[in-house]
Amino acid sequence: MTRHNGGEPTIRRAVEADSHALADLLWTVRVESVPAIPALAHPRESVEPFVRGVLLAQFEVWVAELAERPVGFIAVMAPDQLGHLYIAADHRDRGLGSRLVALAQDRFPGGLELWTFQSNDRARRFYRRNGFVDAEHTDGDTEEGAPDVRMVWRPSSDLDA
Repeated sequence: MTRHNGGEPTIRRAVEADSHALADLLWTVRVESVPAIPALAHPRESVEPFVRGVLLAQFEVWVAELAERPVGFIAVMAPDQLGHLYIAADHRDRGLGSRLVALAQDRFPGGLELWTFQSNDRARRFYRRNGFVDAEHTDGDTEEGAPDVRMVWRPSSDLDA
């Protein structure tokens, strides 16, 4: 498979200077993902303050970039939360999401959990391929009013073999 721009994205820890580009990526991916997931419940101008004041301040954020342009990011928080994973449309289905999830699994080897919308079949299939299983379903208590699902990943042990 040919790689976009002829190379693999590099992954590094995000810094505050990334907030504008990460906000743009988050907004673009969310807009492109409707109707599989509901539109953000907040206006565009609130996204960068969220990235700067919540994601970068409270989460461990890793950004994947190619030619100095962010093409994906993952945000994780101790003890076991995978809070956000966004990949630009032109970089999906190339292994980048799995690379970012593997990084999160390495950072939190005791296990991870996440929430995704029940309607986001693509994400749910992706997470299942990466070892996550459904653990809990809601009937729409999100700020978007849409049902979601909590998925968990726990490492295999010798007892599972």
